[in-house]
Amino acid sequence: MPWLAQLELDYAVSHGRSVVHHRHNGPLRVLRSLYPEGDAVCHNVLVHPPSGLVSGDTLDIRARVASGAHALLTTPGATRFYRTNGAPALQDTRLTLDAGARLEWLPLETIAYSGCDAHNRLQLQLAPGAELIGWDITALGLPNAGLPFIAGRYTQHLELPGQWLEHGTLAAGDALLMDGPLGLAGQRCLASLFFVTGSAIARERRDAALDMTRALIESHALAARCGVTSPHDQVIVLRALAPMVEPVMQLWQQVWRLWRAHFWDMPAVTPRIWAM
Repeated sequence: MPWLAQLELDYAVSHGRSVVHHRHNGPLRVLRSLYPEGDAVCHNVLVHPPSGLVSGDTLDIRARVASGAHALLTTPGATRFYRTNGAPALQDTRLTLDAGARLEWLPLETIAYSGCDAHNRLQLQLAPGAELIGWDITALGLPNAGLPFIAGRYTQHLELPGQWLEHGTLAAGDALLMDGPLGLAGQRCLASLFFVTGSAIARERRDAALDMTRALIESHALAARCGVTSPHDQVIVLRALAPMVEPVMQLWQQVWRLWRAHFWDMPAVTPRIWAM
């Protein structure tokens, strides 16, 4: 029987502290709030005990951050889309930020197993003055474990309505897309890291971020397969292709630290769960 797991998170400022109120239905929970950098930033870990999705399963995540609050959300492990035999599996995430809110959306990678029919949707709604740093990292199969992505489909949807939309389906049987030089070129990890705002990013602030990011990545092993652009004046996005997740995650954490310092004048405090 398919799982329906729903989680709603509401962040607000109470007595000078960013706090969360949450409601859940099914096997999707949030662990207790942590404050490793003081009351201003609430760190939470989203936990899905079944650890994976199969035919018809749905993970429905809603997070709202009120004015003045700052939240950081991550996960303790990969999201896994397993082989399906029927209806597709869906992860549907909607993040809403009120004016002056900040959110960091930093889940660990998503793994699309061979034979899956997976849909991963992320929609962002930001009021003027709101800012978000987020990423999406996808691994197609586990080739180093002898489990390559040789069947199935993975559909990705990233959207800031009216400003930025990336939507596409990766079909394992599409050799030109999977292995062609204008497609994935044989790489099996694809990733995006983005800074998104509810108002236009000041030109000097945007250009400085682009220059610093390019300087950081030019000496990295993935330099030939990654690049940073600003497709809209409210969006900066860094994209990469890689043979596996680890080099991308290492680079993404470096850029996250850089952007946190540049955009918010804040040192990066690494979530404890990443080291476990």
